[in-house]
Amino acid sequence: MTNDIAISVTNLTKSFKDLKVLKGINLSIKRGTMLALLGPNGAGKTTTVRVLSTLLDPDGGEVRINGLDVVKDADEVRKIIGLTGQYAAIDEYLTGRENLEMMGRLYHLSKIESRERARVLLAQFDLGEASERAAKTYSGGMRRRLDLAASLIATPPIIFLDEPTTGLDPRSRLSMWKIIQDLKHSGTTILLTTQHLEEADKLADRIAVIDHGKVIAEGTADELKMRVGKNRLELNFIKSEDLKKARRIIGSRNFTANEDEKSITIPIIAGVKEVKQILDEMESAGIDVESMSLHKPTLDDVFLKLTGHETDTINIK
Repeated sequence: MTNDIAISVTNLTKSFKDLKVLKGINLSIKRGTMLALLGPNGAGKTTTVRVLSTLLDPDGGEVRINGLDVVKDADEVRKIIGLTGQYAAIDEYLTGRENLEMMGRLYHLSKIESRERARVLLAQFDLGEASERAAKTYSGGMRRRLDLAASLIATPPIIFLDEPTTGLDPRSRLSMWKIIQDLKHSGTTILLTTQHLEEADKLADRIAVIDHGKVIAEGTADELKMRVGKNRLELNFIKSEDLKKARRIIGSRNFTANEDEKSITIPIIAGVKEVKQILDEMESAGIDVESMSLHKPTLDDVFLKLTGHETDTINIK
């Protein structure tokens, strides 16, 4: 494993009795970058994280964290990673400050170090005013922030975030995104699992799409979108007669038409010049275009093409 690779996964397999969950996962994450593992429920995302964080032993393959084997060097691996699971792992009867100080002591920090680290994290995660309240009085977003803060108590260089924004309202989700972005900018290596297409698009340097225990695609968000196709121009008409004229003008171009909505969708290859040419042709023919919109490929389109799943079918929120 080269020095710039923080996480290396080779042919990772894992089964639970007769159920094969991971069927040969291959991943690598460069130091100081974020990879989003994107996939539907049951695809194998959480199982992958549990193996990488030493909570499960793999059946086969090799996983190395900063060059350390997750099975042979499990104790050493745990010293350099942080983990935030799908559900906040905090003691509801302790205050926010007490939760962080307890976690610091579990990481073998001194009392003074634990207290100081808790103070810094409470301020960083905007939990200072609530620090002396029992965690059971916290909102869902506050609990998630406290949980993430706890995983950072020992300033690990590598963080696993397993669906950290599940169940959060839009405002809390945006707040969590800002915290995650700040972590990445500070040089932390992050593996993020998520079902939120927008989350992966906005946060990650690279995205790996996992389905049925296998990585079926990997690349930047733009690279994955390019696999779907180019931009699409959608034209809407007031009259059905204008739609018919437009179809004749477009002629040999590839397009799809919707008779009910009186619209035409045209793939755009040459950019703005092609859009202008099409609109000029419509105007010259005396066709009234009620509205137009230019659509870029989305990760929804990527999912549909790669997996055959509609986004609502795979629980994307």
